[in-house]
Amino acid sequence: MTEAPSKILYVDVDSLRPDHLGCYGYERTTTPVIDELARSGMRFTNYYATDAPCLPSRTALFSSRFGIHTGTINHGGLTADARPLGDHRNFRNLDGWTSWMGALRQEGYYTASLSPFVQRHQAWTVAAGFNEIQDAVGTDQRVGLWQPNADEILPYVDDWLDRHATRDSWFLHVNFWDPHTPYATPPEFGDPFADEPAPEWLTQEIIDEQRTHAGPHSARDTFHFSNRSPRFDEGNDLARVPIKFDIDSRDTFKTWVDGYDTGVRYMDYHLGLLLDRLKEEGVYDETLIILSADHGEGLGELNVYGDHHLADETTCNVPLIISGPGIESGVNDDFHYQIDLAPTVMELVGGESGSRWDGNSFASACTADGNDRDDGREYLVLSQGAWACQRGVRWDDWLLLRTYHDGLKTILEDVMLFDLETDPHETTNLANERPEIVEKGLSKLGQWHDERMLEAARDQRGGNPRTPNGTTDPMWADIANGGPYHTRGHLDSYVKHLRETGRKERAAALEHRHG
Repeated sequence: MTEAPSKILYVDVDSLRPDHLGCYGYERTTTPVIDELARSGMRFTNYYATDAPCLPSRTALFSSRFGIHTGTINHGGLTADARPLGDHRNFRNLDGWTSWMGALRQEGYYTASLSPFVQRHQAWTVAAGFNEIQDAVGTDQRVGLWQPNADEILPYVDDWLDRHATRDSWFLHVNFWDPHTPYATPPEFGDPFADEPAPEWLTQEIIDEQRTHAGPHSARDTFHFSNRSPRFDEGNDLARVPIKFDIDSRDTFKTWVDGYDTGVRYMDYHLGLLLDRLKEEGVYDETLIILSADHGEGLGELNVYGDHHLADETTCNVPLIISGPGIESGVNDDFHYQIDLAPTVMELVGGESGSRWDGNSFASACTADGNDRDDGREYLVLSQGAWACQRGVRWDDWLLLRTYHDGLKTILEDVMLFDLETDPHETTNLANERPEIVEKGLSKLGQWHDERMLEAARDQRGGNPRTPNGTTDPMWADIANGGPYHTRGHLDSYVKHLRETGRKERAAALEHRHG
């Protein structure tokens, strides 16, 4: 193993999907800075959040534990906070359960986070192990304090680097939010994709079918349960999508995608300024740079626009680029979980991982002395609890979705199967045509579930029988408590809206299922 990096920069971009980055094959020039970073480092194509969206994802990432073990799979209610460790907890809570940041601190790194995330979600578990957390909030009340633009994040970064850039060892977490709705890139940045066509996969035929369906953030209800944004008043000049808007054509789809891609491009530009600052300080070459995301973003797939509702490819597949000292350049196509990053970084710095982590290191995939080893997983299981209660199984070219609560989305069926090689945007459910593949996927899901529950019962890895409900799958608790947080209590008002907008059949279907 090469000498450990003395400095680590983790760039955490909210709602960033890899297939809208140039280095992942996107035709639009959204990410020239990230593309250059990818050329110098290792790019991972099958890297997935175990638990989506934001709060479950970062809880899993920083604790290196599955949501089925931490209990955090939702944005509210009993499954939003991590379970206490019970009598496993000691004075400093370091008995194998240490966070990723805590493990780095034990190796001598000064750890800091510049992000509004902890306060935004009251995510105190994510704060564990940091020496310093700055609540890097925005200033424009029309967007919201919790969602700063990249230009509002950089002053926090500059101030931090003024004080710490040349110290011996540090880890810095920088959180950008620009690809997240409402796509509020400052107007003066212009419209870089105005003359470029939108992705071709979403046809008018698909749009017309989606408009017959119900669901939050769907083609006709793009802003939660209606087509009017609750964030802005008339005359705002920030949102790239009008405050009253739905997807009824390829042209309106282009408006939506242009807003997302402009946010990506704006973030990328400011990432370039951040990296330039490291070069000015003379520390760029000694910094391990990691770029990833908490989750992706639905841009029409399965009738979800501008949010992250499912346990599918568009929500859970996230970019991962690692570049810096000792890192080989190349592409890795093996399956890895986001929770595998913590033990990977600890191996790269020559440190010790938490003995109760669920993650497995794939450090050898990044380095010249070990890149012939296969550290990937045979298959992955992905979970969603905030907008639906759903698990996905990802293996070979297949994605199987098992839905337990549809989050008021009528397009979802109990079991769905997609061939991502030929259908990356999940347009054709093959479950009825390929029952033998469905059987394989459900078998893998059952195997994964049994293994996680056995770990909990046996007090192994991230499982913990000494905590309340520690041997209970939080997905069942989520459903018993009313289902996904963001759709609880909305059934009556939403079915009324559906009838008023000519979708009485969908209203009846939701009442039959959930009433």
